[in-house]
Formats: sequence, C-alpha cells, structure tokens
Amino acid sequence: MLNGLWLGFFVVAALAALSRWLLGDDPAVFAAMVESLFAMAKLAVEVMVVLFGTLTLWLGFLRIAEKAGLVDLLGRALGPLFARLMPEVPRGHPALGFITLNFAANGLGLDNAATPIGLKAMKALQELNPSKLVASNAQILFLVLNTSSLTLLPVSIFMYRVQQGADDPTLVFLPILLATSASTLAGLLAVALVQRLRLWDPVVLAYLIPGALLLGGFMALLAGLSATALAALSSLLGNLTLFGLILVFLLVGALRRVPVYESFIEGAKEGFEVAKNLLPYLVAMLCAIGVLRASGALDFGLDGVRAVVQWLGWDTRFIDALPTALMKPFSGSAARAMLIETMQSFGVDSFPALLAATVQGSTETTFYVLAVYFGAVGIQRARHAVACALFADLAGILAAIGVCYWFFG
Repeated sequence: MLNGLWLGFFVVAALAALSRWLLGDDPAVFAAMVESLFAMAKLAVEVMVVLFGTLTLWLGFLRIAEKAGLVDLLGRALGPLFARLMPEVPRGHPALGFITLNFAANGLGLDNAATPIGLKAMKALQELNPSKLVASNAQILFLVLNTSSLTLLPVSIFMYRVQQGADDPTLVFLPILLATSASTLAGLLAVALVQRLRLWDPVVLAYLIPGALLLGGFMALLAGLSATALAALSSLLGNLTLFGLILVFLLVGALRRVPVYESFIEGAKEGFEVAKNLLPYLVAMLCAIGVLRASGALDFGLDGVRAVVQWLGWDTRFIDALPTALMKPFSGSAARAMLIETMQSFGVDSFPALLAATVQGSTETTFYVLAVYFGAVGIQRARHAVACALFADLAGILAAIGVCYWFFG
C-alpha cells in the first residue's frame, strides 16, 4: 500500500505539472517541484531536530513510569477491553498502558507528549508482531485511532484565532468536539469492519458507553463556560496535566525505590535511537507531499470540486475552506498555513475561516503519523491502515462541514 501510494504522489504530481506546462504555459512548475524536493528534505531534518529533544525527554520519563509499574497498572485496567479490540495483545501488556496514555495526551492537545508515548506504544506492539515488515491488526487500529485524533481541548486552534483578532476565540469549540468525535467513531468502525471486531460485545459496551456519557457530560460542562473561562481552563488543564504526569511518574517511582535519574537517562538514550531511525521515512513522505503540492495537483482537485458543487446548485462557501482540509492529511504545517491564510483572506469569523478551524481541529496529519509511527518500527506494508485512516479523515471533514452549517448558517 505504501509503495503504491508513494509512487502515486509522484505520478499525479507529474501529470499535473505537465498540464500546467502544456495547457497553462507554465514551465516554472518544474523548477518549483525540484525546489520543493530540497525544501522538504531540509524540513525533514528540522522536524528531526525537534523530535530528538522531545523523544529524548519523554521516553526518559516514560521509562520511570514503566519501572514504577504505572504502565502495567493501566494495561491491567484496560485488559478486558483491549482483549476484544486487540485480541493478539496479551492482557496486562505494557503496550496497553502506553496506548491509553497516548489517547489521553491527544485528547488534551498535548502533542509534544503524545508522539513519544505513541512511538513507545507502537514499539511495544511491534514486539508482538509476527511479521516485522507488515503492520499487525493491533498496530493498524492504534494508528487509525491516533490519526482520527479525538481532541477535547484544541488549544492551538484558539491561539490561532486569538492571533487573528477573533472576538470569541473559542467559538469553534463545540463544532470541533463534534467533528473530531465523528472522525474517531468512523475510524473505529472502519477498522472494526475490516478486522471483524465485535463492538457490540457486552464488555466493549461496558467500557465505551460510560466513556461516551462522561465525554458528553464534559462537553456539556465546557459548553456552559464563557469564552474567557474556557480558554483559561484549556490552558490550565493542559499544562497542569502535563506537569502533573511528570510529577506522578517521579513520585511513584521514588516511592517504589526506582532510581529515577538513572532510569531517565536509560529511557532518554532509547529516545535518541528511535529518533535517529525516523529520518529516511520522513524525507520520503515529506518530499512526495511537497512535490504533489508544488505541482498544482491540489488546486486542480479544488477547482473540480467547485465546478461540481456549482453544477449541483449547492452553496459553495465551504469550498474556500477545503485547502485546509486537503492539506491536513499530508502536512500539519501546510494545513496550519492554509488556515491562517483563510482567516486573513475572508476574516477570522467568516464561514470559511470557522470551517477551516473546525477541520484543522478534527483530525490529525495522517501521512506524517503514518511515516513516523510505522517508520519508527520499520513497517513497510500498511495493509488497510491508510484506507481506514483516510475514511476517518473524510468523516471528520464532512462532519465539520455539516456542523458548521448547523452552528453558523
């Protein structure tokens, strides 16, 4: 799947570039594509520099949590649920604890913590994988749920809106919650269908229904807060959770006589090794995405959608937000740039800008996550991971469009 997908990016880019040259008299497109190759290779190294520090820091703290038994505790608590969703993972396996910590970090918008924890989870799942080059069912489910990115506190979106002068930065809070919930549910259902998981199993329902009710109650509580209170709570809860986790790891480790400093250094060394192996995968994926963008293929797709929507007689305002939606699966930084550009072009509280912000918060950067998570453990065949992840992305985008028309008219 990854071989065909990667080749497809270059083939589509070549066809789009040829069209711009032969039909649009734009020979500069080839220079732009070559320049993009080098720019993306440079970007991959810059991303790696950040990842080196982040992975080294968080895998150091995670090694303390592991030796203190906290990861095992989480794994045992969720053993019955994951026994149904990931039957090949033994009950109480450390991977289950890391998966839970990763989902919690993603939900609170703690990106810097979520990636290292997710890589630790993927590595633990790889130890159980009988075919080291082919993604296992458990790895695919974890990756798809990760890319669908259930986000409870989208602090970064609020920050972008503040920077652009929004009167109510948290106006998109509930739309993002609804869209990201739809994305996560679609991802879970897609994988469950392919892997024939029994989501109606009483044990699965016993975990999911209370979780859904708790999530609904949390949404209702936050929806009743003022914009100022919500923004303050988002910042406080995120940072407090982040530092609180570190403190719990250290204190529980100390109480259980774990040599915390030595354990941190041991885990940090592992983080360095993991980060070092990611560079080839990042260069490959980012360069393919850069060429696709520079060729104008995404612009052709957008023009085609606009023509179809106009022919059907539908409202076309949502199309102005689609650049963010089209870029989000490929590049987080490019999607962020598209979001800011939309805010500046149409106004921070315009319908396209509100929709773009909702889309930005509803899903994760699918191909970046795919390259990093599978690249870290040497997976080369993704099987149905890409299709299910993109289905979740599509569900999140469609939900964002529907919710924004519902909320903002």
